[in-house]
Order: sequence, then structure tokens, then C-alpha cells
Amino acid sequence: MSYNRRTVLRGSLAASAALSLGAAAPAQALRGRPNAAWGVQVGDVTSSSGLVWVRSDRPARMIVETSATESFRRTHRWHGPLLGPGTDFTGTTALRGLPAGEQIHYRVTTADPDDPRRTGEPVYGTFRTAPARRGPGVRFLWSGDIAGQGWGINPDIGGFRAFDEMRRLDPDFFLSSGDTVYADGPLVPSVTLPDGRVWRNVMTEEKAKVAETLAEYRGNFRYNLLDDNVRRFNAQVPTVAQWDDHEVRNNWYPGQLLDDARYTEKDVDVLAARAMRAFGEYFPVSTLSPRGSEGRMHRVVRYGPLLDVFVLDMRSHRNANSPGRQADDTTGILGAEQLTWLKRELSHSRAVWKVIASDMPLGLVVPDGAVNFEAVAQGDPGAPLGRELQIAELLRFIKHRRITGTLWLTADVHYTSAQHYAPERAAFKDFAPFWEFVSGPLAAGGFPANALDGTFGPDRVFVRAPERANVSPMESPQYFGEVDIDGGSGELTVRLRAEGGTVLFSKVLQPGRVGQDRG
Repeated sequence: MSYNRRTVLRGSLAASAALSLGAAAPAQALRGRPNAAWGVQVGDVTSSSGLVWVRSDRPARMIVETSATESFRRTHRWHGPLLGPGTDFTGTTALRGLPAGEQIHYRVTTADPDDPRRTGEPVYGTFRTAPARRGPGVRFLWSGDIAGQGWGINPDIGGFRAFDEMRRLDPDFFLSSGDTVYADGPLVPSVTLPDGRVWRNVMTEEKAKVAETLAEYRGNFRYNLLDDNVRRFNAQVPTVAQWDDHEVRNNWYPGQLLDDARYTEKDVDVLAARAMRAFGEYFPVSTLSPRGSEGRMHRVVRYGPLLDVFVLDMRSHRNANSPGRQADDTTGILGAEQLTWLKRELSHSRAVWKVIASDMPLGLVVPDGAVNFEAVAQGDPGAPLGRELQIAELLRFIKHRRITGTLWLTADVHYTSAQHYAPERAAFKDFAPFWEFVSGPLAAGGFPANALDGTFGPDRVFVRAPERANVSPMESPQYFGEVDIDGGSGELTVRLRAEGGTVLFSKVLQPGRVGQDRG
């Protein structure tokens, strides 16, 4: 066990004990003093800053202490917010002025707001700040799709096991690529698999129905934190979080009115506002307010000279799902304002690599019912139409501005694959070649591979997917991806991994190029 995990595990043991009643609330496990048994998280880490998250079981003042060593002999104290019912007793504290490229040890204490001497047990965590120079390199993981399709926390298999495997790889950070919860996917206590085995779910009240109220959305985010693997992972690995559809409801778009008997609230905009508020309360995201639905999901996380991560939001600004055959579409899947933002930030970036974190794939056909489409592609391999027009505009901009080192990472479709896009195979040709890598699910059902749309010339170089729909995590491994950027050469290596330690596919990309050929 490496040195930087001992403190984390020390704090995790206390959290595990406090949550040992399964789905019971932390307040039932400790009386008298504030308790932070849901663990800690860090988000949106840069070379000098990070956001620390905690949840108390009652009103409390959040206090963060940081140190260069596990002994905490010398500490810097950060006074955080008052945690109360307005944020479901969650809160974040921004740490600024941190040293670049260093291991930061921290502990979070919750104190009685009326008597600061009455404090709960501290919860420990650690993270690395981004490097200020290229030498150390950068390595991170990505995946998505957690607790979906009826497959929740199963104690018989050790819960969300992939989180423990990812933690042991000790990455610099984790890019959580959407569908972080399935607020529209109720769980049942047990499911019988095709081979006769029985899958058992840890159950909570909020996971027994679709989420509609703010309290129910909050309960969906709390659910994942019942898993020991997730809490230990959060205490060691910072997260860059984005959302997709299942944080609200399957295949949602702004302005949608539901025809679904499970919902008493039919206005998706109302549901989305509640979901985004809960998301901002349960993930430390630099652009979201913890107290309301204002703010935005899309942002740039700058991780030193080697890497900028452009986190997209393909939900909040899209037009309605449709057959996607419009000859003129300025809204598309990003919205005009987000597209302008993305082009501006890409052109200003001086990072060697520019990862575009997309919550949906570009060239994979993702249907929504019999005639509509959910993502960018709509199955017509000809010239761009509908949402493809906006992506064509972006790809043309990248080529003509000679923006180097772009790479697309996504999840969403519940399998893992690598697609290479090239103009010589495409109907639309005014772009430079690029790669798109897909990885997931992390703790959900697996699905067969989607069809490809030829508009941007994708070639599926690798794919690993089940042959039938909704294969459980007991029947198929879960998937996550790894990106490793060498500090000396600047080479970027992508590895598609399967739970269990297997590297399924690997690709090395060269720095300083506008496009990347198939090689």
C-alpha cells in the first residue's frame, strides 16, 4: 500500500463503521456531535487549487486542514461554509494557492455551529495538484454509467468493484463522463439472472421510484456513497464530473413534457432544475452553485501545460430530439452560446493535449424511439444535417485554426470502443482526422454496439460489447479507460481497460498535430 493511501484508509474505516447499518442515515449511527460519514471528495483540481466536499448529518461548520505530510504536523486551516438543510448538509471549500505538482493531504472536520469545541471525527483524504511543468506527465481515467438498468450496489459481489480497481491504479484524476446516477431507474431488492443466479440490491427509499422531488434526486446521489469502494476512491482520486440524461430522465431535452405515468411532475425543465441543484450539492464542480440551479456544467479544467479538459454539456442547451434531418440547425446539441465558448477556449488553449469530454458520442447512432435520435448522428451517411451541422462547424474550426492535440472521450452507450474519423471516408471532408474513445459502463448494464453513421467517416478500430441488451455486471466485466501523457515526449497513450486488470486496446498518439491519422 503506497504512502498516500494510509491516511485515506484511516478515515475510510471510520466512515465505513458509521455507515455499517447499510442504507441507514449517518445520524442514526452517531449522536451528539456532527458526523461526516459520507466521506470526502475533491473536484476540478488545477496546479494551484481544488474543491473539497463533505456532507454532515446535521448543521455544522466545515473546517478543512491541509498538510504536505500525513503527520499533519504543519497545517493550513480553511474555514468552510455552514452546512445546513438548504444544501442537504453538503458543502464545498475552495483551496487556493496550493503548490503545483504536490501530494496534498487533508482532513475535514465538522463542528457544532453553536459550540466549535464540539467536533466530529475528522475524515481524511489526499490528492495531487496538477504539475506546473511537463516533466511529471499526467495520467487519468474515465468512464460513466453508474447504478443503471436495475443493477445497484450488490453486497454479494463486493459492491461497485471497479472503483477499487481504479483507485489502486492511483490516477491523477477521474473524468466521470455522465450518467453518474440513474434517477429514472428504480431498483428492486433482487433480480434473477438468465443463468438462475440472483442479483441483490442494497435498497433505499429514494431508489424505489423515479426521482421527481429535490429530496429524491438528492437521495439518488447519496445512494452511490453507501458503497465503501466509492468512498475510498473519492478520498484518494479527484473527480471532474459531468452529467448526461439519467441524472434527470432518460433522453431528456429542454422543454420536454412527459407522457410517462410514473411521473406526477411532467415538466422536464422543473425536474432538470432539481437534478442540477442536487448534482451541484453532491459533486464539487467549480461552475455550479451549491444553492440553486444557476451556473453551468460546461467548463475547462486546466491540468498543467500538458492537458486541458473541455467538459461539455450536451443536455442543457440542445434542441428537441427529432429525426435530425434539418438543413439549418443553429441550436444543435450544444446550443449556440456553448459552441461559441468551446471554439474560443480551444483557440486560447496552450496545452499540448485538449481532451474534449463529451457526454455523448459523435458518430454512433443512438435512437430515441422509432424515428427520433438522441445523440449527434441520425443514420444518414450523407452531408451533415440536424445536429451534425454544429459538429461540422466545430471540426472545420479546429482544422482551419490549426488547433493541435484534440481528442474526444465519451461513455453513454455501455460498451467500449475506439473510432477513428477521417475525411477521406467521410461525406463531410473539411476537417482533420481525430480519435474518439468510448468506455463504460462502470456499474450498470452492458449493451450491444451501436451502428456507425458515415457523415464524418468513422472507422471502428476496436469494440468490445455484449451480444444482448442489459447484461448485468455479474455476467460481463465493467469498462473504464486510461489516458497516460508522457512528460518528456508528450506522447499520449489511451488504454481501454476491462474490470479485472485486462488492457483490451491501446493506442499511442503523437503531440503537436492538428489531426491524428490512424497510424
